[in-house]
Amino acid sequence: MISLINKETLAELSLAAKASPRLRKNFNFHASNESSCHRLLNALEPGTYVQPHCHLDSEKDETMIALIGRFGILIFDAQGEITQQVVLSANEGNMGINIPAGAFHSMVALESGSVFFESKAGPYVALAAAEKASWAPAEGDAGCAAYLAKMVAVFSAV
Repeated sequence: MISLINKETLAELSLAAKASPRLRKNFNFHASNESSCHRLLNALEPGTYVQPHCHLDSEKDETMIALIGRFGILIFDAQGEITQQVVLSANEGNMGINIPAGAFHSMVALESGSVFFESKAGPYVALAAAEKASWAPAEGDAGCAAYLAKMVAVFSAV
């Protein structure tokens, strides 16, 4: 069965993200978590917190392409210092990014209704402790809001 990606698809996914407690929602094209290639749409709303993380498996590069809206991508060194910041926009400048395995990264939604396409190697394996940034709060921790505000502030002049 084919799957079409159109404005209605993106709008429906964005509505689901807005209604989600985590303020994000994905739509998978791959058949299962065990699939060797993961392809998905990912909708993020401002206010969602993605803990900085990396993927240590050398096959787990992550490619993201903005389809609608704007995202701020942050790359960190192993101590948590920001080494690179990039805005992805569906309408101007950088539309996509490939993040190599081993690079600590996170992202923030800079506009409501933002959706990106993501591709990475499967199968899905939950992040190991070594892949989660020890210098950033885990999702749900008390410090998330303050850390998220710090990440968003990086893009306030952009």
